[in-house]
Amino acid sequence: FGEGGSPAVSGGTIVISWDHEGEDFIAALNTADGTERWRQKREEETTWTTPLIVEHEGKKQVVVCATTRIRSYDLESGKEIWSCGGMTGNVIPTPVAQDGVLYAISGFRGAALLAIKLGRTGDLTDSDAILWKHDKRTPYVPSPLLLDGRLYFHSGNDAYLSIFAAKDGKPLLEAERIAGMTGIYSSPVAAAGHVYFTGRAGSVVVARAGDKLDIVATNKLDEAFEASPAIVGRQIFLRGHRTLYCLEE
Repeated sequence: FGEGGSPAVSGGTIVISWDHEGEDFIAALNTADGTERWRQKREEETTWTTPLIVEHEGKKQVVVCATTRIRSYDLESGKEIWSCGGMTGNVIPTPVAQDGVLYAISGFRGAALLAIKLGRTGDLTDSDAILWKHDKRTPYVPSPLLLDGRLYFHSGNDAYLSIFAAKDGKPLLEAERIAGMTGIYSSPVAAAGHVYFTGRAGSVVVARAGDKLDIVATNKLDEAFEASPAIVGRQIFLRGHRTLYCLEE
């Protein structure tokens, strides 16, 4: 299947997108036996993003960000619900959604962040479904974090953090450097009122969730990290180039 992004799973359905420099498609498979539920042809350049499955007004839809358009498909039938232009090329970050709003972001050779109101159909480009937008210092590889009405995101692949109010796009913090870190591929994750940032050079910075960058701890491992951390219960898993770590209190 396609380059980069992981599949998305909901119930008994797994969704895989295949966007590359050739014939593209998105397909939904039955997790029990691998049979194909539906397939839709796509016209895209290479995309590395993971599809997002989100439920709105009782119906599940699959959203895929890409160079040409963001598209949403009905999870049951595969029918396209809506589409919207506005991303940069070579999209990698996965969108996030909450309270009926989807946040799509990309940052390769440009910058784009769109807050899109769900519930509409058709072409939403430049429509009033776009609640707000931002066009500076958005992430290239890391996905954003949506937590307690705040959107956390990096600048390119650099250790700079922005925090925006998700409701109206008001900047609470704009591109402030995270001390003790350099490059970042990992997405920020959150647990117990804190946000965790993992750097490519081995630093893990822990900050209090809020309107500013309030660092409470910086830890360093002799390892290179590009995968995002996973948190389960009181454990955090970090996958490095050589080693898988499990940290627990």
